[in-house]
This record gives sequence, C-alpha cells and structure tokens, in this order.
Amino acid sequence: MATFTDVAALIPTLCGQLAEGESVAGAQASMMQMPDAEVVRVLAETAALARQVEQIQLAAAGVIALRSKRERGHSGLSASRGHRSAAALIQDLTGSTKAEANRVARVGESLVDGGAGSSSSDGQLLTESVEADTPPPPEPWFQPLRNALRDARVTAAQFDAIQRGLGEPPEIDTKLVHGAELENGAELTDADALAAARENARAAWAQAAEQLIDASRECTAEELWHQARSIRDLLDPEGAEARFAARFEKRSFRTYRDQDGQKRANMVLDDEGDLFIETILAAAMRPRRGGPRFVDSDEQERAKSLIDDPRTNDQLAYDLILDVMRAGTLADAKSVFGTRQAGVRLVQVVDADGTAAPVAHSEDHVMSMPAAVAEQHICDTGVVPVTIDECGNPLDVGREQRLFTPRQRIGLAIRDGGCRWQGCDRPASYCEAHHIDEWKKDQGHTDIDRGVPL
Repeated sequence: MATFTDVAALIPTLCGQLAEGESVAGAQASMMQMPDAEVVRVLAETAALARQVEQIQLAAAGVIALRSKRERGHSGLSASRGHRSAAALIQDLTGSTKAEANRVARVGESLVDGGAGSSSSDGQLLTESVEADTPPPPEPWFQPLRNALRDARVTAAQFDAIQRGLGEPPEIDTKLVHGAELENGAELTDADALAAARENARAAWAQAAEQLIDASRECTAEELWHQARSIRDLLDPEGAEARFAARFEKRSFRTYRDQDGQKRANMVLDDEGDLFIETILAAAMRPRRGGPRFVDSDEQERAKSLIDDPRTNDQLAYDLILDVMRAGTLADAKSVFGTRQAGVRLVQVVDADGTAAPVAHSEDHVMSMPAAVAEQHICDTGVVPVTIDECGNPLDVGREQRLFTPRQRIGLAIRDGGCRWQGCDRPASYCEAHHIDEWKKDQGHTDIDRGVPL
C-alpha cells in the first residue's frame, strides 16, 4: 500500500518537499509557506491525479457491477460477500454515500461491454480483443461519453448526468416501420427498415451526447442533466408527454408526526409544481441567494433587511410558503415578493406557418414541458409573442425610451437564459436588463442587441 509521501511524490509541486513518512499535517505546513500560485498548482495537480485514480476506480466498479448482476444470484460477487448489490459493496469499500456509490456503479458498468445500455452480453472489457470472425457489435450511443471520460473531458458526475438525462433511445415500434424505396426502385425489407430506424435513433442520441460533452466545459452536472432531459424530450416528444404524465401521477403531499410529536411534511412535486415552488422561493429569496445587485434604492433597502433577517433560509422559506397559502389569490404580490411577482413562464418556438414545437421549456432552469402544458398555460394566462430574426435575435424598439420594455426583457431572457456576467449562473428571473453602452454617457440605445441581463 502506498504511503502518504509516495502519493505526494506524484504531485510535481509537492515532490521532494516532504520528508519520508511525513503526514498530511506536514504537507499542510509546507503549503502554508508557499506562494498563492504554488498552492493553486498543488490543488490543480491533485485534481488531475484524482481523475486518473477515478478512472481505475470506475473500471473496478464496472467489473464488480457486471459480476454482481441479479441473474448470478448468490454466486454474484457482491452477494457472495454479503451485500445486496454492487453499489452496497462499493459503498462499504469506499466509505462513500449511497448516492455516490450508486453513481460509481452506474458509470463503471457503462464503461464495460455488456454493461448498462450495451448491446453485448459477453461482459468483456473494452480493451479486450474479440474473435477475428465475430462481427463487432455496434457501438452504444454513449460511446462518445466513454471516450470523453477516458480523455478527462468530462468527470464521472458529468458522464452520469448526461447519460441519465438522455436515457436510452425509445423502442422502435415494428408496426410503424415499413420498407423504404431505394434509388433503383427496390424496396428495403421491414427488417432492414427497422435496423435503419434504430441506427438513426442511436446516431441522434450520440450526436446529442457530443453536444453536451462540448457544453460540459462551462456547465455543472446538474445543468447538464437539465439540458440532456430537454434534448431527450425534443428527440422523443411522444415519450416526453408520457414521462411528464408519469411524474405527475407520483405527486403527493403527506404530513406525519415524528417521535417527538412534531408535525412534519413530505412532498413529491411534479414538473409544474417544481417550477412553481422554485420560482416563488427564488423571487422572494433573491437577496439571500446572491442577486440581483443592479436594482433601485427601494429594492436595495428591502434586500438589506432580508439579508439582516435573523431567520435561516429554511425558516424564511417556510414562513413564505405559509404566507402565500394564507393570502391565496388576495396576496399583495409586492409585499410578499418585492418588485417581481413569482410565476412560471414557458417558451415555445412557433414557425412562420404557425406550427408549434412539440415541447416547450421554462424560461428559468430550462425544464422541458409537453406542448399540451403550454396550451393549458395559454388558456390560463395568454401569450407574449416575440418575433426573432433568422439568427434567433429578438427585434428591438430603438431609443424612444430609457428602460427596456417588458417584451424586450422577455426577448433578452429567451436569448441569453440568465445573467451574462462571467461566472454567474443566476436565471432570468433574478436579472435586470442593462445597456451595454450607457444611456447617457455613451448615448446607448435601448435595443435588444445592445442590452444584456445582469
């Protein structure tokens, strides 16, 4: 087993600076004497080393998961060691949380032929050769993710988020697939047409994975999951409606008393409920959550009073939800939420001929919704049409007024998604519209192409 100094020797900036048998306390003392730049390098080098170790850990976890499959029964690797699943064995060996162990097992299994989502059943490692006369099985759609993980372009958490978000391509209904006519007038057999349909689906999912791998440089695992789910719904709109309905059926709210007699609640939210609750909390808790800072004096004063409030965030959220429930439809939106009333805004693309996209998405948090949900919202609250040019840029209204109009703000939100300040991930509901060119100093125009949400 490697000692602490053996591992430290693999970190260039620390190499040679620790005595044999030194402990982590000695390493920390050594780093206290380092300049800032060297300490940052130590962390970066450690992260790179951890990614290499993670590759080995995932490979081992994948083999364990494959050898622990349910069909092996009590002879499976995990069961033979007294564990119910591969994730339970991994958790016991690594000391990680249950969620983390499940993620490691999922990703590790996906890296092994015959694992999750793979068309092979032999359970061979990807690096293992196969018989020369055996045709290679088609690559799984998540092969780009495998490659990206091995090249350290995505982390295991990002891999898992993309794979879970996209899910497996839907099963092709053989009754709907018929032979297509070839150029020579011949017709494909139904079997060939079915194979072609499946290959098209696999290629579409692989292309989506490639796009999300590119986005992973700037997105967290949670953001990648939301994006992957939205892409999945665009690729499979029929399935999107079924998945939405399934989550809607799981909605529930129950109360119970704990052992001390205190009443507690448990709530399972459907997609719309999730958005509504999150929007209410975001609108009221913005100052506590970091924004926006570009506001008028009245809003700044309200923000300061909320920041100075002795209640915890959880207590504030609880009091807010009760206030909204008490007030109901007669709530004074400004006194509860400040300058911006909470609400869910959906965005749906409509072509010039009036054809609406099969799915819509929320302005904040980019959660996709079936078109039927958008139609219901149209009946309840109407629409705000935003006309865009061929590049997707909303049209402007010139310099007739100092402030951006509500429709322009919607246009900015659709175009940019949220705050454009470097490193800021706040959604559109947190933002105010600002001039890139100052209105007075630079004679800035109140135009969409010279506006930005901050």
